[in-house]
Amino acid sequence: MNIKSLDLFSQKFHQNPYEYYEQIRPHEPFAKVKLYTEAPDSWMAFTYEAAEAVLKDERFIKDMRTVFPGEMTDENVPPISQTMLFADPPNHRRLRSLVQSGFTPKKIMGLSGRIEEIAREQAEKMKEHETVDFIEAYAFPIPIIVICELLGVPQEDQLDFQRWSNVLVDINEASQYDEVLMEFMMYLEKLIYSRRQSPQNDLLSHLIQAEEDGDKLTATELYGVVMLLIVAGHETTVNLISNGLLALLTHPGQLDLLKNDPSLISKAIDEFLRYNGPVEFSTDRWARESFTFMGQQVQKGDHVIVSLASADRDPEIFSNPEKLDITREKNPHLAFGKGIHYCLGAPLARLEGEVAIRVLLEKFPNVGLAANLSDLEWRQSFIIRGLKELPIRLTLR
Repeated sequence: MNIKSLDLFSQKFHQNPYEYYEQIRPHEPFAKVKLYTEAPDSWMAFTYEAAEAVLKDERFIKDMRTVFPGEMTDENVPPISQTMLFADPPNHRRLRSLVQSGFTPKKIMGLSGRIEEIAREQAEKMKEHETVDFIEAYAFPIPIIVICELLGVPQEDQLDFQRWSNVLVDINEASQYDEVLMEFMMYLEKLIYSRRQSPQNDLLSHLIQAEEDGDKLTATELYGVVMLLIVAGHETTVNLISNGLLALLTHPGQLDLLKNDPSLISKAIDEFLRYNGPVEFSTDRWARESFTFMGQQVQKGDHVIVSLASADRDPEIFSNPEKLDITREKNPHLAFGKGIHYCLGAPLARLEGEVAIRVLLEKFPNVGLAANLSDLEWRQSFIIRGLKELPIRLTLR
C-alpha cells in the first residue's frame, strides 16, 4: 500500500490498524508518514527492530524546548510536557528520582488488597444488571479510584477526572482542550495548596515534600506530574483491562484456558499488552542532530514516533503474532516502552489488570459480548487504543 495515503485518524484505521501494519512492516521498517496536513512528514518505526532502536537511542530526544529553543519555552509548553515523560538526561533522572519513590515494588504490592476490594465492589454493583458497558461499570472505576486514592483526590471529584482525561487524549475533543486544561489546572492549584497547608499520608503530599540531593519539583513540574499520573495512570489501565477482556471474549478457547487455570493471569496480561495494547503509538521524539538511521537520512529537528502496536505484531520477534496465546513464553513486548522512559507505573498497571480480570471471571464466569464485534467503536486518540464502549452480558453461576 502507499504509506503516504495512510490516514492514522480515520475510524477505518482505528477499527483494525493491524491489517495496515501487516502490509507496511515488511517493506517500510522506518518510513515517513503524514500526520497533520499543515505539518512536515514524521518518521514512524514499524518493525520491532526499528521501534526498539528509536526508544533506546538518545539522539532522539523528548524535550521540545531543546529542539526549538526560540519557539518553545517554559511559559508556552504545557505542564504535562515538562514531566519526566518528556525530559532528557540529566533532567530526566532528576524528575524520575523525585517521583519513583512513590512507586516502589513494596508500595505497589501494598495496594493489592485495596485493589481487590475495589474490583469486588464494582463487580457487586454489576450484579444488578443483565448487560452493562464494561468500561463505564468496571474497567474505568477501578484504576481511577486507585490513582485518585493514591494521590489523595476526594471521591466526589473523581468523575471530573474522567471527563478531563477523556478530553485531553481524544482528538475529537480538540476544541475543548484549552478550556478543560485550564479547569484541570485550577483544580490542581487548589488541591496542591490544600496539601501544602495540611500534608496527608498520600502521594501528592509526598511529591510536594519529595527531595533528592536538595532538589524539589517546581510548581509547574508538580502540576505536570500529577496530570501525567492521572491521565497515563488510569487511561492506559482502563484500556488494558477492556482490551484484554475483548481479546478473551473473541477467543473463547483462551478464555476457557484462563478460567480453568487462573495462575496464567500474569502471562495473560503480558499477552493482552502485546496483542492489542492500550498504547498504540509512543509519545513524540525529535532528532537532536542529523544522522543515518535504519538506512534513512534523518535531519536535525525531524519528528519521530513509534508504532508500538505494529512492533508488537512483528513476526521476526513473535511466533504467530496475530494469534492470542496466553501461554506465550517469549513475550518481550514494547507496550510499556523501553530504555530510560520505560513506564514507571507498569507494575501498578499489571497488578490492576491481573486483579480486575481475575475477579471478573470469578464473579461472572459466563460473561459474554453483548454486541457485534463490527459495531464496536474505537476512540480516535492518537496515543491511546481503546473502545468507546464495551457492552457485555453478565450471567451468574
